Amino acid sequence: MLVTAEASSGDALGAALARALKKRLGDSGVRFVGVGGKAMAGEGVDSPFDVSELSIVGMFEGLMAYPKVVRRADQTAALAAAEKPDIAVLIDSWGFTLRVAQRLRRQDPDMPLIKYVGPQVWATRPGRAKTLARTVDHLLAINTFDAPYFEAEGLETTFVGASTLALDLSGADPQRLRDEIGANETDPILLVLPGSRPAEIERLSRPFEDAVRRLVAERPNLRVVTPVAATVADLVKAKLGAWKTPVHLLEGDQLKYDAMTAATVALACSGTVTSELAMAGCPMVIAYRLSEIGYWVLRAVYRERFITLFNVAAGQAIAPEFIQHDCTGAKLARAIAGRLDDPTLRARQVAAQSAILQTMGRGGPDPAELAADQVVKLLKERGRLG
Repeated sequence: MLVTAEASSGDALGAALARALKKRLGDSGVRFVGVGGKAMAGEGVDSPFDVSELSIVGMFEGLMAYPKVVRRADQTAALAAAEKPDIAVLIDSWGFTLRVAQRLRRQDPDMPLIKYVGPQVWATRPGRAKTLARTVDHLLAINTFDAPYFEAEGLETTFVGASTLALDLSGADPQRLRDEIGANETDPILLVLPGSRPAEIERLSRPFEDAVRRLVAERPNLRVVTPVAATVADLVKAKLGAWKTPVHLLEGDQLKYDAMTAATVALACSGTVTSELAMAGCPMVIAYRLSEIGYWVLRAVYRERFITLFNVAAGQAIAPEFIQHDCTGAKLARAIAGRLDDPTLRARQVAAQSAILQTMGRGGPDPAELAADQVVKLLKERGRLG
């Protein structure tokens, strides 16, 4: 059983793990059940409901969605009761997958449970490490600094690495992107990434539009491009299509990665995409907004100085972050302009991003392969695989 409530990154992790397990067990040697998005469905995980409805950002929003989360967790547990999986892997999506894990544990105390991607206890709510240790048998960690927090609570932890650090960009072609949008070789390109969740796009659309308007007013040859994720395509097209400044909307992963390698600078919502940009060698400015209530609650409990993973790992703002009240069009435009106009600044940021990626594990084994090894190992240890 593979379970995630994240329609983008978690879904991609689940699909990659499914492929790796098929390599080890054979297409006819493993069958999947669970909850996921389109990528997992392509690997045989037939989700009983649309996970995009559980893509929730912010504590206040999480409280409002609690009845739905509980209902979907009950539905997922009922699926497990009917299908009787040999093992369950619960991927990211802390609030939802924890509730699923608790239900699975009560239903079948002997079924091994694996959590893939732990809660960010190094940043906030360290008590979650103890909660997870009481609930699952093993953690597959994506950060080098995760293990001590969970092992201290008795939870066996294996570092597998972040899937982004194994991203293959060898097929990306910057010229293909320039040809697609009709850009000259000298035209600077601004890559705008407003998020993968509806709430992110709603909150960032206005400051992003203001920043882009200011930048284009001073640089008429600036080309603005935005990859459109399938899960939020309609919303992105509606929001950015209404901007007075033209934006080239790109569909499909090929053009997305072409754009990352072609972009002069990126303006990005904090999230997995920032690591992808760093892998592509793209300098960036990072932004994020929560609801006001959610922001003040999080500020009271968040212990880290930064929110971007490679900034956290480095202990410094390699890429500048503009959070909540600092996330204004004027401030974003100023930071982006400095990078558009100063190739030395861009090169220095790219070099720093590359260096910290090495520390974080870039170039190591494929995380999905390591994760699959641990799944198979636990199945054997529990006598559920010959």
